[in-house]
Amino acid sequence: MSKFNEINEKIGKYRWTICALLFFATTVNYLDRQVLSLLMPDLVLEFGWTNSDYANIAAVFQFTYAIAMLFAGRLIDWLGTKRGYAVALTLWSIGAVMHAGSIWIGTGVAPVFELIGILVPISVLGFMVSRFVLAIGESGNFPAAIKTIAEWFPKKERSLATGIFNSGANIGAILAPLSVPWIAEHMGWQWAFIIVGGIGFAWLGFWFIIYDSPKKLLAKGKITQSEYDYIHSDKDEQLIEKNEVKEKVSWFKLLTYRQTWSFVFGKFLTDGVWWFFLFWLPAYLKAQYDITGSEIMLPLGVLYSMTMIGSIGGGWFPTFFINKGMETYKARLMAMLVIAVFPLVVLAAQPLGVISMWFPVLLIGIGASAHQAWSANLFTTVSDMFPKKAVASVIGIGGMAGGIGGVLITKVGGYLFDYYEALGHVTTGYTIMFAFCAEAYLIAWAIMKLLVPKFKAITDL
Repeated sequence: MSKFNEINEKIGKYRWTICALLFFATTVNYLDRQVLSLLMPDLVLEFGWTNSDYANIAAVFQFTYAIAMLFAGRLIDWLGTKRGYAVALTLWSIGAVMHAGSIWIGTGVAPVFELIGILVPISVLGFMVSRFVLAIGESGNFPAAIKTIAEWFPKKERSLATGIFNSGANIGAILAPLSVPWIAEHMGWQWAFIIVGGIGFAWLGFWFIIYDSPKKLLAKGKITQSEYDYIHSDKDEQLIEKNEVKEKVSWFKLLTYRQTWSFVFGKFLTDGVWWFFLFWLPAYLKAQYDITGSEIMLPLGVLYSMTMIGSIGGGWFPTFFINKGMETYKARLMAMLVIAVFPLVVLAAQPLGVISMWFPVLLIGIGASAHQAWSANLFTTVSDMFPKKAVASVIGIGGMAGGIGGVLITKVGGYLFDYYEALGHVTTGYTIMFAFCAEAYLIAWAIMKLLVPKFKAITDL
C-alpha cells in the first residue's frame, strides 16, 4: 500500500470528497464557457460575424471575468466558501442559458446602446450581454475552489488536490466537443446552451448536502479528529492563524506584498495562453484544415485528454522534490521551472503542421498540458504564503490580471487573424501567437523567482 493510501486509510478521506465536488464544479464551469467556441463556425455562417466580431464577444467575457475576479475573491472571503460558491454557480448557470435567447436580448438592449452612440450588430450585442453575465458568475469558481483547498488540505497535498479539481477544466473541454456539436446538429444551437447551462443547477444540491467547514463537519461526526488534525498540521499556518486579526484585509494592503505581485505576473503572462487555446483552437482547425462540426471532436478530445494528465501530474510533481527533502516552496518553483520548458514545443506546431494536422494538435496538447500543470502550482503558491482569510482575495487580484492578459491575447489574435486572412495567409497570424504561447511561462517564472526568491509566509495580516 502506498504512503498516500496509508494516510487516507488511517485518518479518513472526506477531504477528497470535497475535492471531487470542486472537480465537478470546474467541469461544469468549462463546459459552459466552451459552448460558444465550438459553435463559432456555425454562428459565423448564420450571423455573418468576422473574426473581430467573435474576438469582441470573447473579449467581453474575458474583460468582465477579469474585473469580476477582483470582487469575486473579496465576496467569497466575506460570504464564506459554502454560500459564495453557490451564488457564483447559480449566476453563471443563468448566464449560460441566456445565450439561447441572445437575439431577443440583443434586440431588447440595442436601443439603449444606440442612445449612447454604440452601434453593434444585434446578434453580437446579444451574445456580449450573455457572456457578461456568464463571466460574472464564473469569476467565483477559482477563488472559491482555491479557498476550499486551503481550508481542507495541508500544504503538501494542495497542489495535487488543485491539479485534480483543475483537471475538471479538461474534462469539460473534452465533453464539450463530444456533446455540443451533436446537440446543435439534432436540436439546434439554442438547445446546446440550454442543456449544458442547466447542468450546474444539479450540482448545487450535492454542494449543500455534502459541503461544510472541517470544524462543523467534525462536530457533526462526518470527519475524524485525525483527519481534522492532519488538515491543520502545517506549523507555520498554525502560527499565522494564531496571530490573525479578524479584520477585513484591504486590497491595498495585499498589493504591498511581493508575494501578491509574483502571483499577479504569473497569471497575467500565462492565463492568456489558455484563453487562446480555449477560444481559438476550433477556429484554427477550421482555418488551416477546414475541420468543423462533429469532425472536430476527435482532435479536441485528444488534446484535452492530454491536458488532464498535465493537470494531475503537475499537481503531484512538487511532491517528487519534497520527498527528497526540499522545502515546499522551493520544490514548487523547481517543478514550475521544469514545466515552463515544455511549452517551447509549440514553436514547432506550424512548421510541422504542413505534414499532418496531428503534429500541431499533439504539440499544442503538450503546451496546454504544461499550462494546467503550471496553473495547479501557481494557484497553490497563494495558499502556501497567505493566511486562509486572504486567499480568495489574492486569487481574485491575480485572476483579474490573468483576465486582462487574456483580453489582450484575444484582441491581438483577432486583429492578426483578420489582417493576415485579408493577405491570404491567416496561418502567419497563428505562427505569431504560438510563438508567444511557447515562451510566456519561462518569462513568468523568471519574474516570480526575482520577486520571491525564497519562501516567506505572510504573518502580519
